[in-house]
Amino acid sequence: MKNLWSDSDARAAIAHHAAKGIGEDLALRVYTTRLLGGEPRLVLHGGGNTSVKTTVADVSGAPVEVLCVKGSGWDMGTIEAPGLPAVRLAPLGGLIGLPALSDEEMVNIQRCNLLDSKSPNPSVETLLHAFLPHKFIDHTHSNAVLALTDQPDGEALAADLYGKRAALVPYIMPGFALAKKAAEISRANPDVEGLILLKHGIFSMGATAEEAYRRMIDLVTLAEQRLAQSTRRIFPGASLPARPATAAEVAPILRGLLSIPARTGGREAARRFVFEFRTGPEILAFVGGKEIARYSQQGPVTPDHAIRTKPVPLVVPAPEAGKLDLFKEEATKALDKYKTDYRAYFARHNARQTPPKTELDPVPRVVLVPGVGLFGIGNSSKDARIAADLAETTIEVIADAERLGTYRSIPEPDIFDIEYWSLEQAKLGAAAEKPLARRIVVVTGGGSGIGAATAQAFAREGAEVVVLDRDVSKVKGFAVACDVTRPDDVRAAFDRIAATYGGVDIVVSNAGAAWQGRIGEVDDAVLRQSFELNFWAHQSVVQNAVRLMKAQGLGGCLLFNTSKQAVNPGPDFGPYGLPKAATLFLSRQYALDHGGDGIRSNAVNADRIRSGLLTDEMIANRSKARGLSEADYMGGNLLGLEVTADDVAQAFVSLAKATRTTGAVLTVDGGNIAAALR
Repeated sequence: MKNLWSDSDARAAIAHHAAKGIGEDLALRVYTTRLLGGEPRLVLHGGGNTSVKTTVADVSGAPVEVLCVKGSGWDMGTIEAPGLPAVRLAPLGGLIGLPALSDEEMVNIQRCNLLDSKSPNPSVETLLHAFLPHKFIDHTHSNAVLALTDQPDGEALAADLYGKRAALVPYIMPGFALAKKAAEISRANPDVEGLILLKHGIFSMGATAEEAYRRMIDLVTLAEQRLAQSTRRIFPGASLPARPATAAEVAPILRGLLSIPARTGGREAARRFVFEFRTGPEILAFVGGKEIARYSQQGPVTPDHAIRTKPVPLVVPAPEAGKLDLFKEEATKALDKYKTDYRAYFARHNARQTPPKTELDPVPRVVLVPGVGLFGIGNSSKDARIAADLAETTIEVIADAERLGTYRSIPEPDIFDIEYWSLEQAKLGAAAEKPLARRIVVVTGGGSGIGAATAQAFAREGAEVVVLDRDVSKVKGFAVACDVTRPDDVRAAFDRIAATYGGVDIVVSNAGAAWQGRIGEVDDAVLRQSFELNFWAHQSVVQNAVRLMKAQGLGGCLLFNTSKQAVNPGPDFGPYGLPKAATLFLSRQYALDHGGDGIRSNAVNADRIRSGLLTDEMIANRSKARGLSEADYMGGNLLGLEVTADDVAQAFVSLAKATRTTGAVLTVDGGNIAAALR
């Protein structure tokens, strides 16, 4: 583990914070916290915490001894000074004499002693920091330390390695009891550089920020060096299909199986999940091992992972190319067993709870697929990435643990206590979901104009949005460069979407361009070129979408941009209007042929949209031809209002939400009876 401390960077951090009225202690606390948080082998996604004991002025200007400790929800890698709220130290220190203190009481006392009531909740391990006498304290979930202690004889291994440099603390769930025990062991070993929390992590302490940080790096390095001496062979391979199925083939099947059916509303109302796929040599060795049923089902490498990943992952059979129906059948059995086992696990441990807990959903948050890789599962792409990151960390730790000996997690009752910890559950379930959360939306031609506005509109509704466009260089978020007139490009793009997110729920087939010409004189090449983009590309896009939607079995929504030319052709606009008319009827054919699959198909009929197919040059030419100003031309409708790309985007969103509507055409043009349908 490399020591990244820099005297010049530390001085720069002090100067930067001084300009904001922040003292040196807190400035250096932020600096070294970021150093620790930037190393994924130490902490991930909000894990770990740090503190400093210092003096600040209260509202009256009087000096107050405080503990500045990492706030709940802040990430150590990007933390700022407000992420280390100041808590009055004396009241916290006085709690050590209490025989017991509930988590809820602990949180209340900590909040009551904040200097700023608007601060985030201090870490659940605040009292551990407060009860130790040291000025600077660091806590991480070092992979190497976990691999060393996640063993049947982990305590003996740690004692042999660290000797008098670090004291050992038995596993106790974070909170008041752990804080008291750590303080007791620290008092009995006043000269140690750190505390090894068995099967949990490591604390380092120091008189200065640099000393605490350096001790953390040195103690972790000792564990890494010990692990490097272990050469035991791990993960002998199981027999796998010669031609495994791809992640793109497997993901939609799994996404459909993992969804939670709704009591009403049909397939489209099911609670679905977003995926994150990972693979590579280490992952493939792990998921393809003969003993995966043993080492993957032992439990999390550090307790708080259970909140994000469930106690154990789901292991499904290896999928074989060309035999996806068999894979679906076998994966269904594996998932049914997983759910049955999870409910039994809940019942076993809920029996001792007072008051009883409310059972969480039994859906796994990590799926291991031999021969393919792993999927992180979440309510959003962010949650799925976190689950996948933690799964990769789990693989790394288990691999190191198995080279050394045998991986062993904390006992099952302790895993349950963490997964159903009221403080953490409240933190994760606090935010309400937006209307289209968990939906994966694909927008073609999403790099500009109507497409860009549509992508933004769906993102605001909580959807995971993928933009397909020839030029995605300026697109924010997930985008795939794709020429929709090339079927191979389209197929590859949808396969990438399936592998990345798990599937697709809504497709806005928007890409198009306007070709002009008098129909009796226009060159065939122009007409064919227009049909390629304005008809065949739509067919290629939605055909691939339907392929994934049917594999998921969750229904879906197809949305077409057909334009008013489909029903109200303009002079010399046949090369554009003809394929658009065909696309309008294409949308209705999909409604007819795939309604039984729960797939809805609707169209938007728009006209005179600036930044859409109607370019500024075309607007100027048409306005001039009619003897109108551009404003009069754009607002030349029954309402006398200019229609924008955002108006069209909202029409697409509305149709996506209209779960009982299919085969419809929604007109967005400010009023043009000649183009009105229904």
